[in-house]
Amino acid sequence: MIQSVRSVFENEGIRKRIIATLLLVLVYKFLSVIPVPGVNTDGLSAIIDGQKGLSFFSALMGGGLQNFSIILMGLSPYINAVITIQLMGVIVPKIGDMQKQWEAGQKKLTRITRWLTLPLAFLQSYGMIILLNTLAGGTIIDTSDLRIVLMAMTIVTTGTMFLMWLGEIMTEYGIGNGISVIITAWVLAGVPGVIGGHLWAGDYPLFAGLLVATLAIIYVIIKFTEGNRRIPIVYTKTGREEKSYFPIRVNQAGMIPIIFAVSLVTFPSIIGELLARSSGETAGRIGSILQEYFSLANPSWAFIIIYFLLVLGFSFFYVSITFDTDKVAENIQKRGGYVPGIRPGSETSEYFSRVSAHLNFFGGSFLALIAVLPYIMGKFMGQSIDFIISGAGLIIIVAVILDILRKVDSEMKMFDYSKFKK
Repeated sequence: MIQSVRSVFENEGIRKRIIATLLLVLVYKFLSVIPVPGVNTDGLSAIIDGQKGLSFFSALMGGGLQNFSIILMGLSPYINAVITIQLMGVIVPKIGDMQKQWEAGQKKLTRITRWLTLPLAFLQSYGMIILLNTLAGGTIIDTSDLRIVLMAMTIVTTGTMFLMWLGEIMTEYGIGNGISVIITAWVLAGVPGVIGGHLWAGDYPLFAGLLVATLAIIYVIIKFTEGNRRIPIVYTKTGREEKSYFPIRVNQAGMIPIIFAVSLVTFPSIIGELLARSSGETAGRIGSILQEYFSLANPSWAFIIIYFLLVLGFSFFYVSITFDTDKVAENIQKRGGYVPGIRPGSETSEYFSRVSAHLNFFGGSFLALIAVLPYIMGKFMGQSIDFIISGAGLIIIVAVILDILRKVDSEMKMFDYSKFKK
Protein backbone atom coordinates (compact mmCIF):
# COMPACT_ATOMS: atom_id res chain seq x y z
CA MET A 1 0.00 0.00 0.00
CA ILE A 2 2.86 2.37 0.88
CA GLN A 3 4.44 1.62 -2.48
CA SER A 4 1.15 2.39 -4.26
CA VAL A 5 0.87 5.76 -2.48
CA ARG A 6 4.49 6.54 -3.32
CA SER A 7 3.96 5.69 -6.99
CA VAL A 8 0.91 7.97 -7.10
CA PHE A 9 2.87 10.94 -5.78
CA GLU A 10 5.75 10.19 -8.16
CA ASN A 11 3.34 11.01 -10.99
CA GLU A 12 3.67 14.79 -11.36
CA GLY A 13 0.26 15.22 -13.00
CA ILE A 14 -1.63 13.37 -10.26
CA ARG A 15 0.43 15.06 -7.54
CA LYS A 16 -0.51 18.49 -8.86
CA ARG A 17 -4.19 17.51 -9.07
CA ILE A 18 -4.22 16.20 -5.49
CA ILE A 19 -2.50 19.33 -4.18
CA ALA A 20 -4.93 21.54 -6.15
CA THR A 21 -7.90 19.64 -4.69
CA LEU A 22 -6.62 19.98 -1.12
CA LEU A 23 -5.92 23.70 -1.54
CA LEU A 24 -9.38 24.33 -2.98
CA VAL A 25 -10.97 22.37 -0.11
CA LEU A 26 -9.06 24.64 2.29
CA VAL A 27 -10.48 27.67 0.48
CA TYR A 28 -13.96 26.21 0.89
CA LYS A 29 -13.43 25.55 4.61
CA PHE A 30 -12.13 29.09 5.05
CA LEU A 31 -15.29 30.47 3.43
CA SER A 32 -17.49 28.38 5.73
CA VAL A 33 -16.28 30.24 8.84
CA ILE A 34 -16.66 33.79 7.47
CA PRO A 35 -19.99 35.13 8.80
CA VAL A 36 -22.27 37.49 6.90
CA PRO A 37 -21.55 41.05 8.12
CA GLY A 38 -24.07 42.56 10.54
CA VAL A 39 -25.47 39.21 11.67
CA ASN A 40 -25.77 38.11 15.29
CA THR A 41 -24.67 34.46 15.34
CA ASP A 42 -25.18 33.88 19.08
CA GLY A 43 -28.71 32.54 18.59
CA LEU A 44 -27.67 29.92 16.03
CA SER A 45 -26.46 27.28 18.49
CA ALA A 46 -29.95 26.83 19.94
CA ILE A 47 -31.42 26.45 16.44
CA ILE A 48 -28.82 23.85 15.43
CA ASP A 49 -29.42 21.84 18.60
CA GLY A 50 -33.18 21.96 18.21
CA GLN A 51 -33.44 21.56 14.43
CA LYS A 52 -31.68 18.32 13.46
CA GLY A 53 -33.33 18.40 10.04
CA LEU A 54 -31.93 21.82 9.20
CA SER A 55 -28.47 20.84 10.45
CA PHE A 56 -28.57 17.54 8.53
CA PHE A 57 -29.69 19.29 5.34
CA SER A 58 -26.93 21.90 5.70
CA ALA A 59 -24.30 19.18 6.23
CA LEU A 60 -25.24 17.27 3.07
CA MET A 61 -25.43 20.45 0.98
CA GLY A 62 -22.01 21.70 2.11
CA GLY A 63 -23.38 24.86 3.74
CA GLY A 64 -22.13 27.01 6.61
CA LEU A 65 -25.10 27.05 8.96
CA GLN A 66 -23.10 27.08 12.19
CA ASN A 67 -21.58 30.50 11.51
CA PHE A 68 -24.27 32.00 9.24
CA SER A 69 -21.40 32.09 6.78
CA ILE A 70 -21.26 33.64 3.33
CA ILE A 71 -21.85 30.12 1.94
CA LEU A 72 -24.85 29.64 4.23
CA MET A 73 -26.89 27.68 1.65
CA GLY A 74 -23.98 25.66 0.35
CA LEU A 75 -24.77 24.00 -2.96
CA SER A 76 -28.49 23.61 -2.24
CA PRO A 77 -29.63 26.09 -4.96
CA TYR A 78 -27.35 24.36 -7.47
CA ILE A 79 -28.75 20.95 -6.53
CA ASN A 80 -32.28 22.35 -6.88
CA ALA A 81 -31.37 23.74 -10.31
CA VAL A 82 -30.06 20.33 -11.38
CA ILE A 83 -33.27 18.65 -10.17
CA THR A 84 -35.38 21.25 -12.02
CA ILE A 85 -33.47 20.73 -15.27
CA GLN A 86 -33.80 16.94 -14.94
CA LEU A 87 -37.56 17.27 -14.43
CA MET A 88 -37.90 19.71 -17.33
CA GLY A 89 -36.15 17.18 -19.55
CA VAL A 90 -39.25 15.00 -19.24
CA ILE A 91 -41.65 17.88 -19.94
CA VAL A 92 -39.78 20.14 -22.39
CA PRO A 93 -38.71 18.25 -25.57
CA LYS A 94 -35.85 20.64 -26.35
CA ILE A 95 -34.19 20.05 -22.98
CA GLY A 96 -34.88 16.33 -23.32
CA ASP A 97 -33.02 16.34 -26.66
CA MET A 98 -30.07 18.10 -25.00
CA GLN A 99 -29.93 15.41 -22.33
CA LYS A 100 -29.66 12.75 -25.02
CA GLN A 101 -26.83 14.54 -26.81
CA TRP A 102 -23.20 14.07 -25.94
CA GLU A 103 -20.70 16.77 -25.02
CA ALA A 104 -22.40 19.62 -26.88
CA GLY A 105 -25.75 19.00 -25.19
CA GLN A 106 -24.17 18.66 -21.74
CA LYS A 107 -22.36 21.99 -22.17
CA LYS A 108 -25.65 23.73 -22.98
CA LEU A 109 -27.36 22.13 -19.99
CA THR A 110 -24.48 23.14 -17.71
CA ARG A 111 -24.83 26.74 -18.88
CA ILE A 112 -28.61 26.69 -18.31
CA THR A 113 -28.11 25.17 -14.85
CA ARG A 114 -25.67 27.92 -13.89
CA TRP A 115 -28.08 30.69 -14.91
CA LEU A 116 -30.99 28.97 -13.16
CA THR A 117 -28.92 28.63 -9.97
CA LEU A 118 -28.64 32.43 -9.66
CA PRO A 119 -32.36 33.32 -9.23
CA LEU A 120 -32.95 30.18 -7.17
CA ALA A 121 -30.09 31.14 -4.85
CA PHE A 122 -31.41 34.68 -4.46
CA LEU A 123 -34.94 33.51 -3.63
CA GLN A 124 -33.72 30.73 -1.35
CA SER A 125 -31.40 33.13 0.48
CA TYR A 126 -34.41 35.20 1.52
CA GLY A 127 -36.26 32.11 2.67
CA MET A 128 -33.26 30.85 4.64
CA ILE A 129 -32.64 34.23 6.31
CA ILE A 130 -36.30 34.62 7.31
CA LEU A 131 -36.45 30.99 8.46
CA LEU A 132 -33.38 31.20 10.71
CA ASN A 133 -34.41 34.60 12.02
CA THR A 134 -37.91 33.35 12.85
CA LEU A 135 -36.60 30.20 14.56
CA ALA A 136 -34.25 32.35 16.64
CA GLY A 137 -37.02 34.73 17.65
CA GLY A 138 -35.80 37.57 15.43
CA THR A 139 -32.40 37.84 17.14
CA ILE A 140 -30.12 37.06 14.19
CA ILE A 141 -30.83 39.81 11.68
CA ASP A 142 -32.96 42.94 11.61
CA THR A 143 -35.50 42.05 8.91
CA SER A 144 -37.27 45.40 9.31
CA ASP A 145 -34.33 47.09 7.55
CA LEU A 146 -34.61 46.20 3.86
CA ARG A 147 -31.03 47.30 3.17
CA ILE A 148 -29.61 44.82 5.67
CA VAL A 149 -31.77 41.99 4.31
CA LEU A 150 -30.83 42.74 0.68
CA MET A 151 -27.15 42.95 1.62
CA ALA A 152 -27.32 39.56 3.37
CA MET A 153 -29.22 38.02 0.43
CA THR A 154 -26.67 39.33 -2.07
CA ILE A 155 -23.70 38.07 -0.03
CA VAL A 156 -25.22 34.62 0.54
CA THR A 157 -26.20 34.32 -3.14
CA THR A 158 -22.70 35.35 -4.22
CA GLY A 159 -21.28 32.76 -1.82
CA THR A 160 -23.32 30.00 -3.45
CA MET A 161 -22.30 31.07 -6.96
CA PHE A 162 -18.65 31.23 -5.91
CA LEU A 163 -18.94 27.78 -4.33
CA MET A 164 -20.42 26.42 -7.57
CA TRP A 165 -17.53 27.99 -9.52
CA LEU A 166 -15.05 26.56 -7.01
CA GLY A 167 -16.51 23.10 -7.57
CA GLU A 168 -16.12 23.44 -11.34
CA ILE A 169 -12.52 24.61 -10.97
CA MET A 170 -11.88 21.63 -8.68
CA THR A 171 -13.34 19.29 -11.31
CA GLU A 172 -11.09 20.78 -14.01
CA TYR A 173 -7.82 21.00 -12.10
CA GLY A 174 -8.32 18.55 -9.25
CA ILE A 175 -9.26 14.91 -8.75
CA GLY A 176 -12.89 13.84 -9.01
CA ASN A 177 -16.10 15.82 -9.28
CA GLY A 178 -15.60 19.11 -7.44
CA ILE A 179 -19.21 19.46 -6.29
CA SER A 180 -19.13 15.97 -4.78
CA VAL A 181 -15.75 16.60 -3.16
CA ILE A 182 -17.07 19.76 -1.47
CA ILE A 183 -20.08 17.90 -0.05
CA THR A 184 -17.80 15.05 1.08
CA ALA A 185 -15.41 17.47 2.77
CA TRP A 186 -18.27 18.99 4.76
CA VAL A 187 -19.60 15.56 5.83
CA LEU A 188 -16.12 14.44 6.93
CA ALA A 189 -15.58 17.71 8.82
CA GLY A 190 -18.20 16.64 11.35
CA VAL A 191 -16.55 13.29 12.16
CA PRO A 192 -13.98 14.58 14.71
CA GLY A 193 -16.77 16.32 16.64
CA VAL A 194 -18.86 13.12 16.77
CA ILE A 195 -15.88 11.05 17.94
CA GLY A 196 -14.89 13.69 20.49
CA GLY A 197 -18.46 13.87 21.81
CA HIS A 198 -18.58 10.12 22.50
CA LEU A 199 -15.13 10.06 24.11
CA TRP A 200 -15.81 13.18 26.19
CA ALA A 201 -19.07 11.67 27.49
CA GLY A 202 -17.31 8.39 28.31
CA ASP A 203 -19.56 6.29 26.02
CA TYR A 204 -16.71 3.92 25.17
CA PRO A 205 -18.79 0.74 24.60
CA LEU A 206 -21.32 2.63 22.46
CA PHE A 207 -18.53 4.34 20.52
CA ALA A 208 -16.76 1.00 19.91
CA GLY A 209 -20.00 -0.57 18.69
CA LEU A 210 -20.80 2.36 16.39
CA LEU A 211 -17.26 2.34 15.01
CA VAL A 212 -17.44 -1.38 14.18
CA ALA A 213 -20.92 -0.92 12.67
CA THR A 214 -19.71 2.05 10.58
CA LEU A 215 -16.72 0.10 9.21
CA ALA A 216 -18.97 -2.89 8.45
CA ILE A 217 -21.49 -0.68 6.62
CA ILE A 218 -18.66 0.96 4.64
CA TYR A 219 -17.44 -2.49 3.54
CA VAL A 220 -20.95 -3.51 2.46
CA ILE A 221 -21.48 -0.22 0.59
CA ILE A 222 -18.17 -0.64 -1.27
CA LYS A 223 -19.07 -4.17 -2.37
CA PHE A 224 -22.54 -3.04 -3.36
CA THR A 225 -21.34 0.05 -5.25
CA GLU A 226 -18.79 -1.96 -7.24
CA GLY A 227 -21.27 -4.75 -8.02
CA ASN A 228 -22.62 -5.06 -11.56
CA ARG A 229 -24.32 -7.48 -13.90
CA ARG A 230 -22.40 -8.25 -17.09
CA ILE A 231 -24.69 -8.79 -20.06
CA PRO A 232 -22.97 -10.88 -22.78
CA ILE A 233 -22.65 -9.24 -26.21
CA VAL A 234 -21.58 -11.05 -29.40
CA TYR A 235 -20.12 -9.03 -32.29
CA THR A 236 -20.07 -10.54 -35.80
CA LYS A 237 -19.16 -7.53 -37.96
CA THR A 238 -15.53 -8.66 -38.41
CA GLY A 239 -16.60 -11.98 -39.91
CA ARG A 240 -15.99 -13.94 -36.73
CA GLU A 241 -17.73 -13.92 -33.40
CA GLU A 242 -16.18 -11.74 -30.70
CA LYS A 243 -17.60 -11.98 -27.21
CA SER A 244 -17.80 -8.98 -24.89
CA TYR A 245 -19.87 -7.75 -21.96
CA PHE A 246 -22.03 -4.74 -21.23
CA PRO A 247 -21.92 -4.04 -17.47
CA ILE A 248 -24.90 -2.53 -15.65
CA ARG A 249 -24.21 -1.44 -12.09
CA VAL A 250 -26.50 -2.46 -9.26
CA ASN A 251 -26.17 1.07 -7.89
CA GLN A 252 -26.76 2.94 -11.14
CA ALA A 253 -27.83 6.24 -9.58
CA GLY A 254 -24.92 6.59 -7.14
CA MET A 255 -25.45 9.16 -4.39
CA ILE A 256 -27.86 11.38 -6.35
CA PRO A 257 -31.14 9.90 -4.97
CA ILE A 258 -29.94 10.50 -1.40
CA ILE A 259 -29.26 14.19 -2.08
CA PHE A 260 -32.60 14.61 -3.89
CA ALA A 261 -34.53 12.88 -1.08
CA VAL A 262 -32.81 14.87 1.67
CA SER A 263 -33.77 18.07 -0.13
CA LEU A 264 -37.44 17.16 0.33
CA VAL A 265 -37.65 15.13 3.52
CA THR A 266 -36.06 17.73 5.82
CA PHE A 267 -38.45 20.57 5.02
CA PRO A 268 -41.68 19.37 6.72
CA SER A 269 -40.08 19.56 10.18
CA ILE A 270 -38.73 23.04 9.45
CA ILE A 271 -42.11 24.24 8.18
CA GLY A 272 -43.73 22.60 11.20
CA GLU A 273 -41.48 24.60 13.52
CA LEU A 274 -42.53 27.84 11.83
CA LEU A 275 -46.24 26.98 11.90
CA ALA A 276 -46.07 25.90 15.52
CA ARG A 277 -44.79 29.37 16.44
CA SER A 278 -47.63 31.16 14.65
CA SER A 279 -50.59 32.59 16.54
CA GLY A 280 -53.23 30.79 14.46
CA GLU A 281 -54.83 27.73 16.04
CA THR A 282 -55.11 25.75 12.79
CA ALA A 283 -51.54 26.58 11.72
CA GLY A 284 -50.26 25.65 15.18
CA ARG A 285 -52.06 22.30 15.03
CA ILE A 286 -50.63 21.55 11.58
CA GLY A 287 -47.18 22.57 12.77
CA SER A 288 -47.42 20.23 15.76
CA ILE A 289 -48.41 17.33 13.48
CA LEU A 290 -45.49 18.00 11.13
CA GLN A 291 -43.07 18.21 14.06
CA GLU A 292 -44.42 14.99 15.52
CA TYR A 293 -44.17 12.93 12.34
CA PHE A 294 -41.17 14.49 10.55
CA SER A 295 -38.72 15.23 13.35
CA LEU A 296 -35.22 13.92 12.62
CA ALA A 297 -34.43 13.86 16.33
CA ASN A 298 -37.28 11.39 16.94
CA PRO A 299 -38.59 10.31 13.51
CA SER A 300 -41.88 8.48 13.20
CA TRP A 301 -42.45 5.36 11.13
CA ALA A 302 -44.27 7.58 8.61
CA PHE A 303 -41.10 9.67 8.18
CA ILE A 304 -38.96 6.53 7.77
CA ILE A 305 -41.30 5.05 5.15
CA ILE A 306 -41.56 8.34 3.20
CA TYR A 307 -37.77 8.80 3.28
CA PHE A 308 -37.31 5.20 2.06
CA LEU A 309 -39.82 5.62 -0.79
CA LEU A 310 -38.33 8.99 -1.83
CA VAL A 311 -34.83 7.49 -2.20
CA LEU A 312 -36.22 4.50 -4.11
CA GLY A 313 -38.41 6.72 -6.32
CA PHE A 314 -35.58 9.11 -7.15
CA SER A 315 -33.37 6.13 -8.03
CA PHE A 316 -35.84 5.01 -10.70
CA PHE A 317 -36.39 8.59 -11.88
CA TYR A 318 -32.68 9.41 -12.22
CA VAL A 319 -31.82 6.14 -14.00
CA SER A 320 -34.76 6.56 -16.40
CA ILE A 321 -33.24 9.88 -17.49
CA THR A 322 -29.56 8.98 -17.60
CA PHE A 323 -29.72 5.42 -18.99
CA ASP A 324 -31.09 5.56 -22.55
CA THR A 325 -31.69 1.89 -23.43
CA ASP A 326 -32.80 2.76 -26.99
CA LYS A 327 -29.46 4.45 -27.69
CA VAL A 328 -27.50 1.58 -26.13
CA ALA A 329 -29.37 -0.99 -28.24
CA GLU A 330 -28.88 1.15 -31.37
CA ASN A 331 -25.12 1.48 -30.79
CA ILE A 332 -24.74 -2.26 -30.24
CA GLN A 333 -26.68 -2.98 -33.44
CA LYS A 334 -24.59 -0.50 -35.46
CA ARG A 335 -21.42 -2.27 -34.37
CA GLY A 336 -22.83 -5.61 -35.49
CA GLY A 337 -23.53 -6.90 -32.00
CA TYR A 338 -26.42 -8.67 -30.32
CA VAL A 339 -27.39 -10.17 -26.99
CA PRO A 340 -27.61 -13.98 -27.32
CA GLY A 341 -31.26 -15.05 -27.51
CA ILE A 342 -32.51 -11.46 -27.98
CA ARG A 343 -33.37 -9.86 -31.33
CA PRO A 344 -31.45 -6.63 -32.12
CA GLY A 345 -33.30 -3.33 -31.95
CA SER A 346 -36.42 -2.77 -29.87
CA GLU A 347 -36.31 -6.20 -28.16
CA THR A 348 -32.75 -5.54 -27.01
CA SER A 349 -33.83 -2.14 -25.67
CA GLU A 350 -36.73 -3.72 -23.77
CA TYR A 351 -34.38 -6.38 -22.37
CA PHE A 352 -31.96 -3.72 -21.09
CA SER A 353 -34.92 -1.83 -19.57
CA ARG A 354 -36.09 -4.93 -17.70
CA VAL A 355 -32.61 -5.73 -16.41
CA SER A 356 -32.02 -2.10 -15.42
CA ALA A 357 -35.36 -1.91 -13.58
CA HIS A 358 -34.65 -5.20 -11.79
CA LEU A 359 -31.19 -4.08 -10.67
CA ASN A 360 -32.44 -0.61 -9.82
CA PHE A 361 -35.11 -2.03 -7.53
CA PHE A 362 -32.46 -3.80 -5.45
CA GLY A 363 -29.97 -0.94 -5.79
CA GLY A 364 -32.47 1.75 -4.85
CA SER A 365 -33.83 -0.35 -1.99
CA PHE A 366 -30.31 -0.81 -0.63
CA LEU A 367 -29.62 2.93 -0.81
CA ALA A 368 -32.88 3.66 0.95
CA LEU A 369 -32.24 1.01 3.62
CA ILE A 370 -28.80 2.44 4.45
CA ALA A 371 -30.30 5.95 4.63
CA VAL A 372 -33.05 4.94 7.09
CA LEU A 373 -31.10 2.26 9.02
CA PRO A 374 -29.99 4.61 11.85
CA TYR A 375 -33.60 5.70 12.39
CA ILE A 376 -34.81 2.09 12.46
CA MET A 377 -32.07 1.22 14.97
CA GLY A 378 -33.12 4.18 17.08
CA LYS A 379 -36.73 2.99 17.07
CA PHE A 380 -35.80 -0.44 18.39
CA MET A 381 -33.20 0.83 20.86
CA GLY A 382 -35.48 3.55 22.21
CA GLN A 383 -33.04 6.41 21.60
CA SER A 384 -31.74 8.54 18.75
CA ILE A 385 -28.66 6.82 17.34
CA ASP A 386 -26.46 7.13 14.29
CA PHE A 387 -23.23 5.75 12.91
CA ILE A 388 -19.99 7.71 13.25
CA ILE A 389 -21.08 9.11 9.88
CA SER A 390 -24.75 9.19 8.90
CA GLY A 391 -25.99 6.49 6.53
CA ALA A 392 -26.59 9.05 3.78
CA GLY A 393 -23.15 10.56 4.41
CA LEU A 394 -21.51 7.12 4.16
CA ILE A 395 -23.02 6.49 0.73
CA ILE A 396 -21.86 9.90 -0.50
CA ILE A 397 -18.34 9.46 0.88
CA VAL A 398 -17.88 5.94 -0.49
CA ALA A 399 -19.19 6.94 -3.94
CA VAL A 400 -16.90 9.98 -4.15
CA ILE A 401 -13.79 8.17 -2.87
CA LEU A 402 -14.31 5.25 -5.26
CA ASP A 403 -14.72 7.73 -8.13
CA ILE A 404 -11.47 9.46 -7.13
CA LEU A 405 -9.64 6.11 -6.92
CA ARG A 406 -10.89 5.13 -10.39
CA LYS A 407 -9.66 8.42 -11.84
CA VAL A 408 -6.28 8.08 -10.11
CA ASP A 409 -5.99 4.54 -11.46
CA SER A 410 -6.86 5.77 -14.96
CA GLU A 411 -4.25 8.56 -14.72
CA MET A 412 -1.64 6.04 -13.52
CA LYS A 413 -2.33 3.72 -16.45
CA MET A 414 -1.97 6.62 -18.90
CA PHE A 415 1.27 7.62 -17.16
CA ASP A 416 2.67 4.09 -17.41
CA TYR A 417 1.58 3.84 -21.06
CA SER A 418 3.31 7.13 -21.94
CA LYS A 419 6.54 5.83 -20.37
CA PHE A 420 6.18 2.61 -22.35
CA LYS A 421 5.81 4.58 -25.62
CA LYS A 422 9.01 6.48 -24.89
